[in-house]
Amino acid sequence: MEFLQGQRLETTVAVAVAVVAVAAGAAYLFVRSRKPKGCLDPDNFREFKLVQKRQLSHNVAKFKFVLPTPTSALGLPIGQHISCRGQDAAGEEIIKPYTPTTLDSDLGHFELVIKMYPQGRMSHHFREMKVGDYLSVKGPKGRFKYQPGQVKAFGMIAGGSGITPMFQVTRAILENPEDNTKVHLIYANVTYDDILLKEELDSMAKTYPGRFKIYYVLNQPPETWEGGVGFVSKEMIQAHCPGPAADIQVNFDCLITEDYSPELGIGSHQLCLFKAESQHGAVSPFQVLRCGPPPMNKAMAAHLDYLGYTKEMQFQF
Repeated sequence: MEFLQGQRLETTVAVAVAVVAVAAGAAYLFVRSRKPKGCLDPDNFREFKLVQKRQLSHNVAKFKFVLPTPTSALGLPIGQHISCRGQDAAGEEIIKPYTPTTLDSDLGHFELVIKMYPQGRMSHHFREMKVGDYLSVKGPKGRFKYQPGQVKAFGMIAGGSGITPMFQVTRAILENPEDNTKVHLIYANVTYDDILLKEELDSMAKTYPGRFKIYYVLNQPPETWEGGVGFVSKEMIQAHCPGPAADIQVNFDCLITEDYSPELGIGSHQLCLFKAESQHGAVSPFQVLRCGPPPMNKAMAAHLDYLGYTKEMQFQF
């Protein structure tokens, strides 16, 4: 009898341990699956403290802003941007859109890579910011929400600081093990020193050689240069972007600057959104938006038209 009672006790304990283990495992998975609540407000500006400002070149700096807790996420969907509010040199309020280079997987902070122009109004605000200052941010802004696998490949054409939305989307694609989308990026600048995020881009190209290709184009290249020279041409697009197809999308044709650049034929602050068409004919309600002076955008659209990319694969105002 004592032997049977001992067996029952052992069985009861084993079942209890198993139940606790299953409950603990379920709780762990639940916590892991929960997404942190975003810190942004689409209607009201919120303040975020600058904790690090690192100069990358004479006119480019990386700004790191802390979120309320170490486990907080900014809450910015892939492909969207934030509105930043500041003051220009005359003390007047200025609001400009920027795309963080961080993702929501980067908990506790977000980062902005800012190119500061001599006469740029928002550039003045960022140039004057010191560690401990606060930045007013509102968002998310934009209509694009990236869906993994919506196309087989993205073609991207960027110039100057227009690289930031491409970098954000490319990171999201490559860091998702279930996303097999390929990315082909043409990135144009005036000089070598103007290339933003080059170390990070080169690292991604090395880490994901079968999924990410990048081709640099410089208007004023150094003596030793293996990339493209001059302006982005039809031949460059043909050689370094996926060909037109129902399930391949050239998504970005954008430049973001605050000042006119005669070298690149661009100007004004521009921002990018996206459009995609799948091989099944399902079209995303998002389109490429090219804002501001149109010289390069017009040239790229003409190139893409010539190469057979339909209007459904590209869009411009």
